[in-house]
Amino acid sequence: MSGNLTHAGGVVIRTDGDAPRVLVVSAKRSPDEWVLPKGHIEANEKARETAVREVLEESGVEAVVEDKLSTEEFTTSRGDVRAKFFLMTFVREGSPGEGRRRGWLTADQADAEVTFPVMKSLIARAFARCS
Repeated sequence: MSGNLTHAGGVVIRTDGDAPRVLVVSAKRSPDEWVLPKGHIEANEKARETAVREVLEESGVEAVVEDKLSTEEFTTSRGDVRAKFFLMTFVREGSPGEGRRRGWLTADQADAEVTFPVMKSLIARAFARCS
């Protein structure tokens, strides 16, 4: 499936509490599942810009890109996805958008509650890079 990027997203780590936490949002089609914020790359938009925009639109969280994390390929009910994910740092939060819920999970919580293997792997890599 390799080729052009179709999506970009962010793995936002927040370190202002007693333990680092990762940002997750409820899946649009399955609201009981936690996923990482991501979305389509718009025309004339860089993947990094998409990641920042999608994190804000889906979660209400403002975050800054620290580094590239990974490019992942997977298939959803809507087709093939080639997404670049960025490691991001929390700045501030407002209200979640797009009818989604927002959560902040510790590494153990994320491992227990995130169901998609690709998302679990990205989260684990982000926590490893931040420790």
